[in-house]
Amino acid sequence: EEELGNFYMGECYVFLCRYCIPVDEEELGNFYMGECYVFLCRYCIPVDEEDLEVDPIKPSDDEIQCVVYFWQGRNASNMGWLTFTFTLQKKFKAMFGEELEVVRIHQQQENLKFMAHFKRKFIIHIGKRKDKSKDSNIKPVVEFFHLRSNGGALCTRLIQIQPDATNLNSAFCYILYVPFDIKDEAQSGIVYVWLGSKSTPEEAKLIQEIAEKMFNNPWVSLQILNEGEEPENFFWVALGGRKAYETNADFMNYTRLFRCSNEKGYFTVAEKCTDFCQDDLADDDIMILDNGEQVFLWLGSKCSEVEIKLAYKSAQVYIQHLRIKQPERSRKLFLTLKNKESKRFTKCFHGWSSHKSAPE
Repeated sequence: EEELGNFYMGECYVFLCRYCIPVDEEELGNFYMGECYVFLCRYCIPVDEEDLEVDPIKPSDDEIQCVVYFWQGRNASNMGWLTFTFTLQKKFKAMFGEELEVVRIHQQQENLKFMAHFKRKFIIHIGKRKDKSKDSNIKPVVEFFHLRSNGGALCTRLIQIQPDATNLNSAFCYILYVPFDIKDEAQSGIVYVWLGSKSTPEEAKLIQEIAEKMFNNPWVSLQILNEGEEPENFFWVALGGRKAYETNADFMNYTRLFRCSNEKGYFTVAEKCTDFCQDDLADDDIMILDNGEQVFLWLGSKCSEVEIKLAYKSAQVYIQHLRIKQPERSRKLFLTLKNKESKRFTKCFHGWSSHKSAPE
């Protein structure tokens, strides 16, 4: 670690108004949807052998890359980024000069380089970061987290979702925190780590490690539950009662998302990366989503009639192509509108919730 005024390399800070609050080591990897974070990194880039032959006395400065990541939660105001741009960014630029790279990152659109810092223990909470000094007056609520990897191990996230039994799936692992309704200083309760019957041993081990670190509290009881062993009293009650839920996630092997747009002056269909999210659904475009059984044509609220006609034709061509490539998995075409998405559509997106409101 290297001190930079009031900042340290390799540390994470919560960005509040015009100042930053350091994140404790125990809290590292925990992000809140309503907050912005500043993450300072310095990378040592290995020198190429060919460069050494040309210039054996290469300055060490050329081997160091400094990056400031600005992470913005999906419910955080854009004012955070604007304020950062005109305040802290200037300070960092003065320290590093042209060597500094500033990378703005939106929730669930993080690059692999950033995700690699957290060793698959990347947690996204609903709301804003609680001020521990003012926590005593806040009534604890049920918290429900879903662990999922999109497209690779590095793209593993534990995202807080709505506590509802319909959000369970036998192919995944979950954490359910049920607080006790007791007025005391300690935040007491039960933490259930729910292991789906079709989840992998690696994810089962990972979520247990995360739960032990997240709820490292003597007043909290941690219990590991295999699917089918759930207690009625606390577990199902906290999830709104026992309900039917999906028992497989075969869609994960087939899901593909395409963006249809004419913003370049001509119509294009471009596939998004496998680590896509709800906010990739562009309001002024049309999206094609394939979940392995159905193909959805999603219409943004601002898309044009021309885009609709061309996207519809593109979806038909795509389905015809799949009849040749995957004859055993025939797809049907469905139309869906923003805010009218069905479970068959939303299950393809990790941490699906209400759509973001228009930017401020």
